[in-house]
Amino acid sequence: MTQGSTQEPGSDRSGRMTAGTVLRLFELQARDTPQAYAVIAGVHSLTYGQLDVRANQLAHHLIADGLPPGAVVAIGTARRTEIVVALLAVLKAGGAYAVIDVEVPLTGQRQLAALTPYVLLTDAAHHARLDDGSGLRVIRLGAEASAITGRPTEAPERPEPGATAAVLFTGATVPRAVPVGHVRLLAAHEGWAEVIRPVPEDRHLITHGPDITAFAAGWTRALCSGGALVVPERGPWTPEGIRRAVKTEQVGVVHTDPAGATRLLLHDATAAGSGSTAGAPRRRRDPDPALRSLRLVTVTGDRLFLDEQAALQARLRAGARLLNVYGPTEAAGVGAWFELPQLSRPLDDPEQIALIGTPFPGCRVDLRDGEIRLTPPDGGDAIPTGDRAEIRPDGLLEFRGRIRDRITVAGAVLHPHAVESVIRSHPDVGAALVAQVPDGDGTGRLVAYVAPPADAHSWPPGADLPDSGQLRSHLAGKVLPTWPPSAVVRLRTLPRNRAGQENREAVAQPVLPVKPGQGSAAPGTGKYAAAGRGTLPTPLGLIGCGLPLLVAAGLLFFVLSKIFWPGSTDLGGVPSPWAFLFFVLYLFEGAAFAAGLLFLFKGRAWMVRHGRGQGSGLTTAAHLAVVYLLVAWWPQDNFYRLAAKQDWPLQAALVYAFNIPLMIAAGIVAAYVTLKPPSPFDFDDEDD
Repeated sequence: MTQGSTQEPGSDRSGRMTAGTVLRLFELQARDTPQAYAVIAGVHSLTYGQLDVRANQLAHHLIADGLPPGAVVAIGTARRTEIVVALLAVLKAGGAYAVIDVEVPLTGQRQLAALTPYVLLTDAAHHARLDDGSGLRVIRLGAEASAITGRPTEAPERPEPGATAAVLFTGATVPRAVPVGHVRLLAAHEGWAEVIRPVPEDRHLITHGPDITAFAAGWTRALCSGGALVVPERGPWTPEGIRRAVKTEQVGVVHTDPAGATRLLLHDATAAGSGSTAGAPRRRRDPDPALRSLRLVTVTGDRLFLDEQAALQARLRAGARLLNVYGPTEAAGVGAWFELPQLSRPLDDPEQIALIGTPFPGCRVDLRDGEIRLTPPDGGDAIPTGDRAEIRPDGLLEFRGRIRDRITVAGAVLHPHAVESVIRSHPDVGAALVAQVPDGDGTGRLVAYVAPPADAHSWPPGADLPDSGQLRSHLAGKVLPTWPPSAVVRLRTLPRNRAGQENREAVAQPVLPVKPGQGSAAPGTGKYAAAGRGTLPTPLGLIGCGLPLLVAAGLLFFVLSKIFWPGSTDLGGVPSPWAFLFFVLYLFEGAAFAAGLLFLFKGRAWMVRHGRGQGSGLTTAAHLAVVYLLVAWWPQDNFYRLAAKQDWPLQAALVYAFNIPLMIAAGIVAAYVTLKPPSPFDFDDEDD
């Protein structure tokens, strides 16, 4: 590729009349179609007229509260209907809105720290989560509802707004605040409108969180074109909720990320085993009847390979469109877009190609040393995006990875996307990440994190994934000799961040064995260690190392039984050899109780290391279930021995107190074992 190249801007909109701001476009819709639905959220749905009135009332409240023109107002609530009301009110009051993540309080607090807003609009449920005691000015939406609803319903005499209309956040672990002006927000909407051609009959559903650019700047696609925005009644979307809403509300346009598109469009095929999904060759399937209303799906947030896009497109009705959208936060979510009809001919190796197509109307793409420099739709200086691409001979833009992901191997710079694309061509691999993991000598070695296609039917999931030897054979002659990963970590799916991007920071980093001649690495070095290396506790290791301790604990609890339950372990009337057998039983009960206490304090950390992570509720439930399965035998058996056989009330109480919880605990453990993703330590190394 040349040092610099340019992809010409999209269609020219010169001379096109606009309303000046996205707020003005919304107000025109509210004036012309006040009875049409604007926001659909069950009992919390609002027409354009109702939404406009509520936004006017809150705007009057903000102005009376002294909101300076151009000041930033943070919005932190789980109800998206209230979010839409609030952001419109902020614009009406002359301020700039910023939507805060309330589902993850730490993220919300970081966003607030990056903002220093004039005021925070929130509710009682989220006030304590977001307010860290820094003296942040707060308006409680619920507590001050009467003051707000008592305000005038007509639009306020709008003060001269500042240059900024919204402050958007990147989806990184440490979010970065990006101011977006009124002109850019309107230009982005007009670019979307020219590409997707919205109509008032459209019902739009955005699966991203409300603080992500796709929603925080994307609401205009519905409310500035006379359509309706479909949102959950409360809390975030769930995959089942999205699917149900598409069917019941006759959603026509869905804006989502690659993982969300796969769950929505390929869900039924995966569940029924009726074909393959993104990541492997596809065969034709009938469209899902529940998704008949869809005319358009836009996928943004991360790379989408050509074979994945073709698989998703095949699940839509004939004539429906599926767009892969490249849209940086700095450009309010627009940049470039691609759909399959843009191809002039079929391409070889579609599993290795991620196309982002052509610029949005008004945008311009320049490549400087392979980096995308995007001129936003409203003009201005080109934005260095940190993403790599090249312009193909057919004029389409092809994604080539991110500069921040590059690593150095044997003195040469490696862009992982180049290797990951080739790994995806393996028939059993649906997704791949390549990272550099510290080695015994500190230099680092390449590790491939691979996941199966979404429709893989192997059990356990990922069993068909290649080991390191098979992967090296697959890569031989396709990448440089120093590039093949030396170890493979098998995962069910790759982790993603809130914005839908594959999250390289969240993958486990196994400690690789020391190569011959390197000496011994310190045990337990790094965050994770390799399975089978003795660095993590295993059941056999616990039994072998702790058997004397467990026997001693059994004897201790045998003695304690005589104190807590006198007579429960009396074996005086039991003939030999049965007395000895019952004595051994009592030792096992006591040992199980001791093991349960040990597992109560240490077990969850072991379980977290092996799979689900700190945030998994199923891991916590399984941990407590295992503890109960171990500790319940000692008290249960002693209570039963002392209970009269015909004392039915006591017998029933014991059954409900012990046996039924044991069954529930066993069910929880079964669910954990069945649903738990493959361990991050399930990796294969070249030296094994």
